[in-house]
Amino acid sequence: MGSLFRSEEMTLAQLYLQADSAYYCISELGELGLVQFRDLNPDVNAFQRKYVNEVRRCDEMERRLRFLEKEIDKAEITVVDNGEVPDAPPPSDMIELETQFDKLEAEIREINSNQERLNRNFLELTELKHILRQTANFFAEAEAAITGGDYQRTDDEAALLDDVRGSSSPLSFVAGVIKIERMPTFERLLWRACRGNVFLKYQPIDGELKDPVTGDPMRKCVFIIFFQGDQLRSRVKKICEGFRATQYPCPETAAERREMAMGVATRIEDLSTVLSQTLDHRYRVLQAIAKNINNWTIKVKKIKAIYHTLNLLNVDVTQKCLIGECWCPVNDMDDIQYALRRGHERSGSSVMPILNVMPSGFNPPTYNKVNKFTSGFQNIIDAYGVASYREVNPAPFSIITFPFLFAVMFGDCGHGFIMFLFALCLVIKEKQLATVKGGEIFGTFYSGRYIILLMGAFSIYTGIVYNDCFSKSFNIFGSSWKVSPQIDGNTKDVVQLKLGNGGDFDIHNPYPFGLDPVWQLAENKLTFTNSYKMKMSVILGVTQMMFGVVLGLFNHVHFRRHINIVACFIPEVLFLGGIFGYLVFMIFFKWIGVDVHFNARDAGVCLRSSTLHSIHRSTDYPSIV
Repeated sequence: MGSLFRSEEMTLAQLYLQADSAYYCISELGELGLVQFRDLNPDVNAFQRKYVNEVRRCDEMERRLRFLEKEIDKAEITVVDNGEVPDAPPPSDMIELETQFDKLEAEIREINSNQERLNRNFLELTELKHILRQTANFFAEAEAAITGGDYQRTDDEAALLDDVRGSSSPLSFVAGVIKIERMPTFERLLWRACRGNVFLKYQPIDGELKDPVTGDPMRKCVFIIFFQGDQLRSRVKKICEGFRATQYPCPETAAERREMAMGVATRIEDLSTVLSQTLDHRYRVLQAIAKNINNWTIKVKKIKAIYHTLNLLNVDVTQKCLIGECWCPVNDMDDIQYALRRGHERSGSSVMPILNVMPSGFNPPTYNKVNKFTSGFQNIIDAYGVASYREVNPAPFSIITFPFLFAVMFGDCGHGFIMFLFALCLVIKEKQLATVKGGEIFGTFYSGRYIILLMGAFSIYTGIVYNDCFSKSFNIFGSSWKVSPQIDGNTKDVVQLKLGNGGDFDIHNPYPFGLDPVWQLAENKLTFTNSYKMKMSVILGVTQMMFGVVLGLFNHVHFRRHINIVACFIPEVLFLGGIFGYLVFMIFFKWIGVDVHFNARDAGVCLRSSTLHSIHRSTDYPSIV
């Protein structure tokens, strides 16, 4: 079983790299993924290390990429991931990437600034258009009231107009827009501050306006305030400014308002054209960025990881050589040497990197080789705790035990078949689905596709054992119970069956496989199935605990801890076997030695056992498996 049974054997190696080839060698080792470096500068501050400036440059590039990705999400552009994983670019490409990202960020910010300015102008013109439209009715009503037309005046309007007629000052007004949720408070404060000497008319704007910065919808209303005197004008304007109401100039004559409305409509049409072209240009730029942003992100992360690793190495006094220490799997030393050779060839350096195996007193890290099938099970084991170096790895055994124990609880072949088909589709289409961004839930299902596949397969098996398919049973071989229909003498209806009478069961011809389908109709079905599943759970649980204790024995023998065999393993086996093992034995004794024809008087001395007596007191059922 080798490395699958235990973690890989690791060794500590010392690595000498020339400064010119260090980047490329670390890049090749990173692509290989078999080396873990030790930090040889634990006392050096992170801001005082050799390659801290390069790491900062990578952080800045990541910030720009996050900004671009955020803008792509706002534009609702789909980022297509073709599954390609580019290699780490050479160090000279960092300047090119920085220049490119800086140029794209500046372009997008300029486009956003222009668009925000255009949206603000468009909002102002739209509000002015609604003001000119709504205030026409306000002025018509005011003129009708002054001339004494058919307009029915309110008491406040009549009082204000009487004051205007008795005064030599003309009637002034202020028009603007305000958010609709601020209107009640605005109206109340205006009335109290001006002591009722103003006349307010307002009308909500039909439709929603968009915030020029965030793009969120907002509701506003048009208002016009009539007043008299400069003192009230100053007071009204201060109140409007306090409530962030936007004031617009509005002509007094109808002809000037119509002429101004025509000019506003023309400007809105021109501005809509410019806005449309700006949005199209922004969309095209972001669409071009979306094609490459995944590759850029991977490149920047790899560059940052390389320089972060280089910061773990020591620099000699000549500043021309880097010295590092790393843990390497013994069986993969040839692959590591070959990766260093490739990095040396890429750099064009004249000095070969040197890798020396060195003795160490440190505890090596645990490294378990995994593939796409075993990685999900290994993650489950690591979630509970990573095994120590060279300890027995429980992951290979969990490939069977985990899905099987799930199936014991699930136990429905119909739903298990659906689960199996779902996981099978994920396995068959795994290459196409690897690049799909379906969210966290889909990612969990995809990464555990092989686990779900085995859970579905085992659920089909246990569902057949339980004779349960969508809560229905199969009658394939015919029931072994011979029960006549039980008719209620009063209602003439068939009553539910109650199984357990020894004369009703053919002991010589039990149901060949699984649960007898007649239990689906029995009145005591739940009593029987719950007892059966409970006993099965006890057997499986005790078996798994004993198996874990036996695996511990392998660890004691491997590490030559003989005292642990005497002080730990043997007491654990005695305790577990003496208590729970005896319970499992009694369960099997009842299944084998006790049937529906069992007579308590024939039990002999066995009935003196309280355990057997408690088991016997439950309803006697036939052996069905």
